[in-house]
Amino acid sequence: MGSDRQLLTLGDYERAAEVVLHPSALAYFAGGAADEVTLRDNVLAWRRLAIAPRVLVDVAHRDPAVTLLGRPRPHPLIIAPMAYHRLAHEEAEPATARAAAATGTIMCLATFATSTPAELAEAVPGAPRWFQVYVLSDRGITRELVAQAVEHGYEALVVTADLPVVGVRDREFRSEAEVQSATAEMVAQSGSASTADLVTPAHLAANIDPSLTWSDVEQLASDSGLPVIVKGILTPREALLAAEHGARGVVVSNHGGRQLDTVLAGADALAPVLDAVGDRLDVLVDGGIRRGTDVLKALALGARAVMVGRPLLWGLAVAGSAGARHVLEILLGEFDVALALAGAPRAAELDRSFLAAAPWLGTGP
Repeated sequence: MGSDRQLLTLGDYERAAEVVLHPSALAYFAGGAADEVTLRDNVLAWRRLAIAPRVLVDVAHRDPAVTLLGRPRPHPLIIAPMAYHRLAHEEAEPATARAAAATGTIMCLATFATSTPAELAEAVPGAPRWFQVYVLSDRGITRELVAQAVEHGYEALVVTADLPVVGVRDREFRSEAEVQSATAEMVAQSGSASTADLVTPAHLAANIDPSLTWSDVEQLASDSGLPVIVKGILTPREALLAAEHGARGVVVSNHGGRQLDTVLAGADALAPVLDAVGDRLDVLVDGGIRRGTDVLKALALGARAVMVGRPLLWGLAVAGSAGARHVLEILLGEFDVALALAGAPRAAELDRSFLAAAPWLGTGP
């Protein structure tokens, strides 16, 4: 894994992963849509927010715990759904799940994972689990995957709503990776001509149903009995629609800057969504979380939790499960320091008074 001095930050892991990943895998994981404006702004938007620390506060004991979907969680980190972990490491999603189990972190398994929901649950039963749902044109496959998630103790379904078609991913398409996926095998067995044992991500994504609507989200919530979270929300209007159609939560997200370029960064879209929905939904956010201070800012704005994606893949690529675990530990350690230095001993008590300036407020509170 390298010395502790070489791998102190998530940025260190990213640079180390660039060396070890195959170029096509790196292009798939690191690339964004079109000119990658949103990809870059996802990181920069958190840096535009300033923290307003309180001093002479007793911070001898810090509590990072939050409540999410009505359940206490030890901290606000969630591993975002990401496909094809085997491109990063041969042990794939189970390696990431072991990192999740070791740190009490929810792992959101992707539809296009190497492992099925049942396989992951059996491989790492101690990992808290959500399942990310792409609704496929062959709805039977989607029903089978959701049934596995329900049967094997997944606590929520995360419906990704911002990929009716694949975005204009120039960097990825110039160096397309071949991938293996349990879902690809199911699609192939169903008789689809668009997949084979080895396919590209774009080929497999072509099986996503572009006719998905809010009524389908409502039906999924009703049929599964699990809380449904809609991922890919950037406007108050869409968040309110999610609440009206049975969702328990939303993820303010632009798909890691991989779908429609020049949309808002998560940090900029978050507050208007929160102001619109109030307590009707649990609101999460992803995109560009690279420091513990980013986590603090997200919670201060009002998010219940944050999803972290690419940094887990960097850790996985560099050192397998141990690297993914170390990435989570770095971020949790930085968050603990941020709580102390901001004078906020309890993460659950963060609010906007801990922010000095924000784009929608102009000069700040």
